[in-house]
Amino acid sequence: MRRRLKRWLSEPATLKRNTKAKCMKRSLTLVTAAFFALAVQMPQAMSADLRLTGSGASFPFPLYSAWFKDFSKKTEGVTIDYQAKGSGAGIQDLINNTVDFAASDAAMTPEQIAKVERGVVLLPMTAGEIVLAYNLPGSPKNLKLPRDVYPDIFQGKITNWNDARIAKANPDLKLPDLPITVVRRSDSSGTTFVFTKHLSAISPSFKETVGTGTSVQWLNSDKIVAAPKNDGVTATIKQTPGAIGYIEWGYAKLTKADTALLQNKAGKYIAPGGKGGPIALAGAKFPEDLIVWVEDPAEAEAYPIVSFTWMLFYKTQDAPKGEYLRKMVNYGLTDGQKIAESMGYIPLPASVIEKVKAASAKIQ
Repeated sequence: MRRRLKRWLSEPATLKRNTKAKCMKRSLTLVTAAFFALAVQMPQAMSADLRLTGSGASFPFPLYSAWFKDFSKKTEGVTIDYQAKGSGAGIQDLINNTVDFAASDAAMTPEQIAKVERGVVLLPMTAGEIVLAYNLPGSPKNLKLPRDVYPDIFQGKITNWNDARIAKANPDLKLPDLPITVVRRSDSSGTTFVFTKHLSAISPSFKETVGTGTSVQWLNSDKIVAAPKNDGVTATIKQTPGAIGYIEWGYAKLTKADTALLQNKAGKYIAPGGKGGPIALAGAKFPEDLIVWVEDPAEAEAYPIVSFTWMLFYKTQDAPKGEYLRKMVNYGLTDGQKIAESMGYIPLPASVIEKVKAASAKIQ
């Protein structure tokens, strides 16, 4: 060390300056290279930060999950995180300004919309059937439930599977002497809203005793049990002999749950998953706010419990988010509709798609 220092001190000043210059040049080169490397990476890092968050309905979750995954895959740098918490929770998140969008089978009430300072755009994005899934020994198929019977089951008036009124509608089935366990939602649910809206439309006693809502006052009974979200109700039905509950058809299809044929307004028994759902929704007339209900369709071949389901957006968005939310909506109305039927949902009619596309321009 001393020798190197002595040698350096004895070197001419010119050589020292050259050595120092070389060191500075090398350092500058490294700094410049690092700067350009960072500059190349910055656009990627910035685009990867665009995360869209949503929450709400579990009714359309299997379909939305597929949409969001494919959209994120096709849209570089954008990810969508959606939590299926139930329609009520999604609406509350939108009101609290904790998400970029929400989803609800119950749309929103004027009172709820008034609480959102940034304004709301409601867009129907898909539709589906609510089915009555059941769990009986031997898995008897094609169980028929008359329209004066299934409301009474959910009021606790019919309590056994061998009840005379169920047996009369199913002379070819051997129904067990088994108590009925009703499985209903424990959370604030758009599926509950649509289901109870239908039951209230066809049963005056149900309307009076239970009523309509995302949360209602069910009969207090150990044979009426609660579970969260569509998947929770589905799992509880599958695990409980004698159970019956209301879920979206896509969940029943996915889990191969047995589902009942329901008697419609015209007196026909209609199975879910066929043409009955689209027939029931075909005549729906959308007002300017795009909120419409089909409580008890009259068409002869209509499945009786159907609904559209909505995505909820702020009218005023951050510029990048607004752009990509509109792109997400467009994806759902184009590529997304192509997979709806295969997953147990009802594709939107072309006339509805055009109205939704036009309304999506309000997301700014």
